[in-house]
Amino acid sequence: MKRAEGIVRRALLTGLLAIGMVGLSAVEAVAQAKKSDAEVKVTAVADKPDADGKQTVTVTLAVNAGWHVYANPVGQEDLAGAQTVVTVIGKAKPEEVKIEYPAGKLVEDKTVGDYKVYEKKVEIKALVRRAKGDTGPLEVTVKFQACNDKTCLLPSTVKVSVP
Repeated sequence: MKRAEGIVRRALLTGLLAIGMVGLSAVEAVAQAKKSDAEVKVTAVADKPDADGKQTVTVTLAVNAGWHVYANPVGQEDLAGAQTVVTVIGKAKPEEVKIEYPAGKLVEDKTVGDYKVYEKKVEIKALVRRAKGDTGPLEVTVKFQACNDKTCLLPSTVKVSVP
């Protein structure tokens, strides 16, 4: 009887150890997953607001060599969720925000269809008309996904503040 209990304990311990190793591998895989901001640097600068509270915010994406982010519009319905999106908010909601995205480079792909990307360095303009009396900093949020010819990284959301 004791021998049978020992065998069962060993089998149970071996099973638990195996489950632990699988769980550890999954944790390691998640920890090693790279986000898109590892290959793309986001910066933003803003002009001083004019008398009407209008100002231009220039967002720059510096994309590492061999990588791209999806343009806006991306031009491919299946990739719309991965296109680059810029938003601008202030302490008080701006009266108007107009984002001017550059056209992007056309990628002809017979498998998924043609789409547009940004490579190297791209500038996106945000034309903002601030709420009356709002002189605080603006928060610029950029959502994007970086890919190369072999893989795509996890999407990133980067927030930067401008005066």
